[in-house]
Amino acid sequence: MIRPLSPPSAQDYAGCGRPAGLDPGGGCVYRKLSDRSRQAGPAQAGRSSAREGLRNHAVRVVTGTGRIPLLAVLATGGTIASSRDTNGAASPSLGAADLLAMLPPMAADLRPQEVLAKDSASLTLADMQRISDAVAAQLADPGIAGIIALHGTDAMEETALLVQLQHAPRKPVVFTGAQFASDHPRSDGARNLADAVRAALQPPGQGGVVLAFGGRLLPVWGLYKFASDAPDAFRRVAEEGPSVTQPLPVPVDGLRVDIVATHPGSDGLHLEASLAAGARGIVISALGSGNATPELVAAIARARAQGVVVVVSSRVPEGLLSPIYGGGGGGHDMRRAGAIHARLLRPGQARILLAAMLANGCPEAEIARAFETAPEAATT
Repeated sequence: MIRPLSPPSAQDYAGCGRPAGLDPGGGCVYRKLSDRSRQAGPAQAGRSSAREGLRNHAVRVVTGTGRIPLLAVLATGGTIASSRDTNGAASPSLGAADLLAMLPPMAADLRPQEVLAKDSASLTLADMQRISDAVAAQLADPGIAGIIALHGTDAMEETALLVQLQHAPRKPVVFTGAQFASDHPRSDGARNLADAVRAALQPPGQGGVVLAFGGRLLPVWGLYKFASDAPDAFRRVAEEGPSVTQPLPVPVDGLRVDIVATHPGSDGLHLEASLAAGARGIVISALGSGNATPELVAAIARARAQGVVVVVSSRVPEGLLSPIYGGGGGGHDMRRAGAIHARLLRPGQARILLAAMLANGCPEAEIARAFETAPEAATT
């Protein structure tokens, strides 16, 4: 379920424009402070203002005093680290220390680390593995109380799921980012980062990977990005826990796992291209509850004959998927051809789970259980 944050003090949000109030649906949302505090917020914070502010907040960029919790802040790029150039194009240009300079004073020591500086749409599995490895290094440090990963929103739920699958962390790991660049009038990065700091300060025993975004604190399993222009950008397919609870630690950077999109009347051409490129796993972004065409079903059968694992998900963002349709190209037909039907995960996260299970040498029956079984019945 959506886990609400504990109420912050007014000092936590001085300059961030919103003290806490709890959303009736369980998400943490914040009402605005006075006009004065809203004007003092970070909406205009860009590269120059961030670095100017760093002089005022450098005391918080430390290696740990031992008196208050030490959090690691990993910068990987994305919109939260972006500002616009003279042509109006936004690209990552701010480092972790620049981003920390946008924060108000908070009851934590923050240790910045540069990991990557990429738009998340460009991340490869090797890049995601690099981020996961950086998180693992911080998890192993007994002085670190929690980890914050600053990440682009296009693939945030994918990297976050990889971290959860590989490490099942006992410490808080909080992913956050921004919908609007640091110099945009609606810049939201500093507010999300302040939320992430508070989330990472949750009491011991509340570990695991979550997203702190747009005033919500969301578990990573079943997440998808539903909006390209709203501050509250992420939703969950269902209020359901993971079907995989044991770590899958083997790196995924040596694998090719593709997503093949379908449309009405699509054939098997794109799936065949993935096979030719050496994909070990393929996720079908199907229609409706997981349906396609007879031509694609035939291509799935050919992929299965070559030992390639095929998982069927859907381009429809919400609802549990059920392979009930026939007609030659329905979900029932794809299962008969050897495909696994993802009941909950959408294509992006389905690709990550499939890659992690393939990397760890999981047998196909175990992979099928992870995708098709409700968590209370799963044995993985």
